[in-house]
Amino acid sequence: MADVFQVRIGVRGYELDIQGHVNQAVYVQYGEHSRWQCFHAAGIDAHVLVGAGVGPVVLETTIRYLKELRDGDEVDVTTEFVWGEGKTFRVEQDYLRADGVPVAKLSSVCGILDRQSRRLVADPAARLREIATDPAVLGLLA
Repeated sequence: MADVFQVRIGVRGYELDIQGHVNQAVYVQYGEHSRWQCFHAAGIDAHVLVGAGVGPVVLETTIRYLKELRDGDEVDVTTEFVWGEGKTFRVEQDYLRADGVPVAKLSSVCGILDRQSRRLVADPAARLREIATDPAVLGLLA
């Protein structure tokens, strides 16, 4: 299994709320950015997904805020896919400030949508393994 995927993101001033810390909705965007970067590292981009007739969907997201992020901070967002049985899988993400302080945890239930039938594919791990050039990045053995 591959190491946990990680992306560093710099906090931008326009992402702050009136309290001077990162707005809660931005954490979701950071998680989405890290997930897409993980897909790219696995060799899957939007063109590959469209060509395969599928796309990732988020069905549920839970965020636990631990510490605030402020202007000028950098945050490392990890992305780890947790595979099980059935049509859904989990994506677990930890947010660590560059100094190592945990600031948030994001957990999502996801699936892979068949873009024609508008239904979740039966085995998302198998489908992504088929189209990835490096499925290990997604926690999948080739």
